[in-house]
Amino acid sequence: MSALSNSNWDRRSVLRAAAGLAALGPLAACGGNTGREGGGSSGKGLVQYFHAYGEAGTEQAIKKYAKAYDGANVTTQWITGNNFEQKLFPALLTDNAPDVFEFHPQFQLIKSGQVADLTDLIDPVKDDFNPADIASHTVDGKIYGIRMIDDPQFFYYRPSLFEKAKVEVPQTLEELIEVAAKLTTSKVKGAFLGNDLTSVQNPLIWSAGADTLDDKNQIAYHTDGVAEGLKLLRKLFTSGDLLLDAPADFWDPSAFTQGLTAIQWSGMWAMPVIQKALGDDVGVFPFPKVGNSGKQSVLISGWSMFVNAKGKNVDAAKEYVKWLWIDQKKYQEDWALSYGFHIPPRNSIAQNATKLKSGLPAEGVKLATDFGHFEKIGWTQAMIAGFNDVMANAVRKNGSPDAVLDACDKTVDRELKKLFG
Repeated sequence: MSALSNSNWDRRSVLRAAAGLAALGPLAACGGNTGREGGGSSGKGLVQYFHAYGEAGTEQAIKKYAKAYDGANVTTQWITGNNFEQKLFPALLTDNAPDVFEFHPQFQLIKSGQVADLTDLIDPVKDDFNPADIASHTVDGKIYGIRMIDDPQFFYYRPSLFEKAKVEVPQTLEELIEVAAKLTTSKVKGAFLGNDLTSVQNPLIWSAGADTLDDKNQIAYHTDGVAEGLKLLRKLFTSGDLLLDAPADFWDPSAFTQGLTAIQWSGMWAMPVIQKALGDDVGVFPFPKVGNSGKQSVLISGWSMFVNAKGKNVDAAKEYVKWLWIDQKKYQEDWALSYGFHIPPRNSIAQNATKLKSGLPAEGVKLATDFGHFEKIGWTQAMIAGFNDVMANAVRKNGSPDAVLDACDKTVDRELKKLFG
């Protein structure tokens, strides 16, 4: 499977740990003098945290960028395994907290004062960013975090297997269940949605015509359409046509490239590896429509760079972040397009991204444009964990969708009151 392996492929998009971020709570102030060479208030020593991307060359690239910066000595903590949050969040409470770190926009990080306001860095180039990327990082008119990459997630499929089974690309969730049944053989399962199915929980909500939260930060997922979608996923889960307990989870394309499944939910990041393994025998389609009021959907996840507002190196960290993620377009392009495929958040870079202009990459970009949804900044780790339980209890354990959604409502309401009153 090319340069990727099951042991080093880490989640490109939805690394979530409810307990980790919840533990931040009000967050005590973190000291900036970490004992690193040149550290303290001098601002000459900075530490940045990255999770271990699975694409070959990513660690070397990030360290190359940092080495090219002459404003400070930047050290990279490249955190391997599936425990990035478990390392990041506790570290933020200590004197060894990173000055700069990647994560996803989260209202709790902003409310706790953990991340710095970067509006002054972004304003001069704000119009060059995808407006959705700006909106997803904005609270009360201030912008927190700079998006590095946009990662559409959708279904990959094998056209040759569809032709052999005489099936068409499914437009509805019911059709996906039917297609998966016809594609399943003694050696190949019809579909793979991730080992615990949580990778498709937001697309399920969106495809049912609902949302996680509405614009007033109130519950928007508890609808008849979502309940029906959960019932349909339960039907697929128990059909025998779904690949369960794959050697690697959805972010790794190996189940698809090795022929274990005819359809797999994954991200655009995996496209080069998939194309190398399968050539032209690859297509993509969005999460199918759920119910009469629904519409097909694509999840646009991604990673953003944040500055630790509780450190003593805030100004130096902001200067470094501006240099790398605002000024250095060549590095931003390299990061988005040389190690897997990602949509650059900067319009000027995306418009010149020749690798995304034709063939399967162009199809992926079109799906993101036509059906893309960004996660809500108020949809926090604890809320995500609450809906993880919905998927476990309604789909894998056959609980009543309405009862399970009621239980999730209590968790989400409690979190909403903490954040918004």
